[in-house]
Amino acid sequence: MSQRVNGVIARAKGAPVEVATIVVPDPGPGEAVVRIQACGVCHTDLHYREGGINDDFPFLLGHEAAGIVEEVGAGVTDVAPGDFVVLNWRAVCGDCRACRRGRPWYCFATHNAAQKMTLTDGTVLSPALGIGAFVEKTLVHAGQCTKVDPAARPAAVGLLGCGVMAGIGAAINTGGVTRGDSVAVIGCGGVGDGAIAGAALAGATTIIAIDTDERKLEWARRFGATHSIDARSTDVVEAVRALTGGNGADVVVEAVGRPETYRQGFYARDLAGTLVLVGVPTPEMTIELPLLDVFGRGGALKSSWYGDCLPTRDFPMLTELYRQGRLDLDAFVSEEIRLDQVEEAFAKMHTGGVLRSVVLF
Repeated sequence: MSQRVNGVIARAKGAPVEVATIVVPDPGPGEAVVRIQACGVCHTDLHYREGGINDDFPFLLGHEAAGIVEEVGAGVTDVAPGDFVVLNWRAVCGDCRACRRGRPWYCFATHNAAQKMTLTDGTVLSPALGIGAFVEKTLVHAGQCTKVDPAARPAAVGLLGCGVMAGIGAAINTGGVTRGDSVAVIGCGGVGDGAIAGAALAGATTIIAIDTDERKLEWARRFGATHSIDARSTDVVEAVRALTGGNGADVVVEAVGRPETYRQGFYARDLAGTLVLVGVPTPEMTIELPLLDVFGRGGALKSSWYGDCLPTRDFPMLTELYRQGRLDLDAFVSEEIRLDQVEEAFAKMHTGGVLRSVVLF
């Protein structure tokens, strides 16, 4: 029998979100129903509400979540009812050209649930990033469930489901930060601070936080930034060079997703340094750079989707680092809220007052 639960939907572009009754089908082959315990409010959910991803309204928002597997469909063997899981939106297929080449983090055919959740009138919902977790229970592909240590706090490890993992992975997996490196991170929200935490884990010795908000720079120092730059009053490129012996950073992580900050990142890196774009731009944005500078500076310009993570590898490892006190995931949780406070959490994003609001169920 299908279940009826409460969830947060976006009905139309720019319209305030609302709590509605969601119909969750029984899991079919390869699927799982997960009882959500915590779900972070991510900028990507706001992008969905604003029509910045696509126009497949109405959306069932939420994707950065942890919970308990309640029921599984036929053929599911990797997870079972009672398992504590972090949900992921890159459930690799194992058979596409990227997977066959041994690069599953680039999987081009990631799995989602075949069945659709709906409103009570039968309206089909589009789940954010194939998950839809601002809801008491959600239906996902079983491959989107990654088992982690059940002793971990759901509000903290659930953030590995998107933003924190995106940042850590941008530094370590995509940027290849290693011991002794200099790293600059532009934009110190949840993703940027994840990159700072990742750079610290990897042994970077100079970690430069860049933002226009002093509160965010203070948060960045908590995650391991050794230096900070207020971009409102300082030439970012010159300041990064001054902190790196005149050379620029070995790795720059751009966690804003804007042409002007990307340009800063391009010129703030060392010759043959790496620039990683993990901030999400909007469709109309373009970037123009002198092609001679692209050629002459060498190095690498990379994009990082989900921190190039492999959830089955990275989530349990990072959860263990959290359990050991070596990765402070708790510090990312600014507040715990109710399901009917998601719209308020979106408003707080605009003021920069929170790293992550987390819905608890």
